[in-house]
Amino acid sequence: MRGRVWKFGNNVDTDAITPGKYIYAPREELLKHVLEVINPKFSREVKQGDVVVGGSNFGCGSSREEAPVVLKTLGVGAVVAESFARIFFRNGIAIGLPVLTCAGISVAFEDGDEMELDLSRARITNLTQGKTLHAQPLPEQMLDVLSKGGIGPLLKELGRKAKP
Repeated sequence: MRGRVWKFGNNVDTDAITPGKYIYAPREELLKHVLEVINPKFSREVKQGDVVVGGSNFGCGSSREEAPVVLKTLGVGAVVAESFARIFFRNGIAIGLPVLTCAGISVAFEDGDEMELDLSRARITNLTQGKTLHAQPLPEQMLDVLSKGGIGPLLKELGRKAKP
């Protein structure tokens, strides 16, 4: 996949991703406020396939499944960070949003750079600066979940195959 990089720092918590005061608002309203406390333009300008790059502890805070869901709904193709809060990482995989841990990612990219991401090889290329990094590879089972669009679609497919 290829996309523009939206760079964020360390300790981006789920309340910054999905502000609490909009959590019970209709989904369309919540989508207007994704990450607005850090970058007010993000939800208006993010495009299909763009990539969020974070520092350490991305997705910390409460275990809101809405945080990765709204990123995926806005078209984010992947989130790559130095490290993740465990629950955000697992929720991302569960809903079909690729998340990769990559040492050095936060210094190898600037906001607006173009990234090419090979998920199966865990290879990340900064096309703007000509740098290539290698992320921590995802286990085959996680890649399978992602290829099906998340756990829900995977289970539906398995259920269809199991019917006599």
